[in-house]
Amino acid sequence: MELPMFPLGTVLLPHLPLALRLFEPRYLDMVTDLVDSGELVFGVVLIERGQEVGGGDERFDVGTLAHVVDAARGATTIGITAVGTDRFVVERWLEDDPYPRAEVRLLEPLRWDPGLAPLRERVEEVVRRSLAVASEYAEPPFDPDVVLSDDPLEASWQLAGISPVPELDQLGFLQAESVEQLLTLVHDATVEATGAWRMGWTG
Repeated sequence: MELPMFPLGTVLLPHLPLALRLFEPRYLDMVTDLVDSGELVFGVVLIERGQEVGGGDERFDVGTLAHVVDAARGATTIGITAVGTDRFVVERWLEDDPYPRAEVRLLEPLRWDPGLAPLRERVEEVVRRSLAVASEYAEPPFDPDVVLSDDPLEASWQLAGISPVPELDQLGFLQAESVEQLLTLVHDATVEATGAWRMGWTG
């Protein structure tokens, strides 16, 4: 399938929100085309090198579909709210004119196994503790008491998204082949990040 693409300096994971305020003409055109077509979906990939503004960036080839749930036009900007849905792999990048586009292949959705409930609970404890540690000297993007979905699969992805870890770790989460692998990656990366926060705090 062919998608309009939005390379970002952050990773979008399934079931996580995305808020953007767009001002570049190419992305204003992209959102206008999405609204006009009624296909309110675009792809988000992490920028490997370069910046979000101006183009000329290098991009990773795994990403997430973003479904637009709200859009508000200002005098010179458009604010959109979207949510991550399916994961994909870029098969081929197309011309960036009038905005970035790519042919993508959707990845199989992960499937929840009830036997993973104890692991998910343990990962939640680790992630919330890490957010609490981070909040002692900085303002993390998510509160340690953030409410998660009642759906265990959605909650697993949300834990991956709120964990205060580097973007490359979150990119690794995005490529998980099972929920067990996802939760294990989140656990290990969060434990490592918590140690780094504490070293920074005491160092």
